[in-house]
Amino acid sequence: MSDMGASSTVEIPGVLSGERVDRVVALLSGCTRAQVARLVAARGVRLCGIVVATGSRRVHAGDLLETDLRLLVETESELVRAAAPGEVPFRVVYDDQAVIVVDKPPGVVVHPDAAHRSGTLVAGLLASYPELAQLPRLGCGESDRPGIVHRLDKDTSGLLVVARTPDAYRSLTAQLAARTVRRTYLALACGALEADAGVVDAPIGRSLRDPTRMAVAAGGRAARTHYRVLARYTEPLEATYLELRLETGRTHQIRVHLGAIGHPVVGDARYRGDRRRSGCTRPFLHATGLAFVDPATDEEVGFSSPLPDDLAVVLGQFS
Repeated sequence: MSDMGASSTVEIPGVLSGERVDRVVALLSGCTRAQVARLVAARGVRLCGIVVATGSRRVHAGDLLETDLRLLVETESELVRAAAPGEVPFRVVYDDQAVIVVDKPPGVVVHPDAAHRSGTLVAGLLASYPELAQLPRLGCGESDRPGIVHRLDKDTSGLLVVARTPDAYRSLTAQLAARTVRRTYLALACGALEADAGVVDAPIGRSLRDPTRMAVAAGGRAARTHYRVLARYTEPLEATYLELRLETGRTHQIRVHLGAIGHPVVGDARYRGDRRRSGCTRPFLHATGLAFVDPATDEEVGFSSPLPDDLAVVLGQFS
């Protein structure tokens, strides 16, 4: 990012006429798109003297674009503020000089967003590992996600790895891009899947009907989910217990893929999973296995997390 402590006014050149204002701000300031979105929300962008309310607004040659990056500094200082020790519940499974492996409970948001400014896993990690705050300044990730290389949904429990150093961040992101990180999940799906094993290969993008949801979309990003059946049940409703392996890691991937083949995750109200008869008050989805090459040793390490008590109770009611 360019001068984070400054505000500036520039005249839009003809070559950028017709572009979205958020793209122009990102290009001229060096901010990420996520940072620009936060800057817009903080009323830090003006076009011809008028506060920009949405990043999709188009600019025209000769427009005066004003940005106050000081507001972004203030916003991001709030986003990365550490929690008090013990304030955020999570369990450290393993750490060394390069990585931290965390077992996240349900209900904890991984990183701050507009709806969750406090109580995040990032805030809890910063309390114990304050060095994480330096990573974005060293060009490794965004300032509200220090060390975060992948994530779990708020109500999904289980394992994820966090980078502690720039070298570890680059190594883990490269491993994820090469699809060599092994991530295994347990899920209870509505209905009876016909095959004992299979692959769901379907691109995922934003839902056109509801931008807060994801959906299988022709123009989406490639996504592949492997599954195998562990058990089949008929009571209190027909359901299939699955082990799933992510080949890619798109937002809500397992939930979207299982919903797309007609077998949504039990308890997943957003993607039409059954809650009423299952007794499950959150999506029955748990990140049970994680394996990657530890940048500190250059050797593969693997971790497992048993099904948490709330999901074990639900599963115990099925037969």
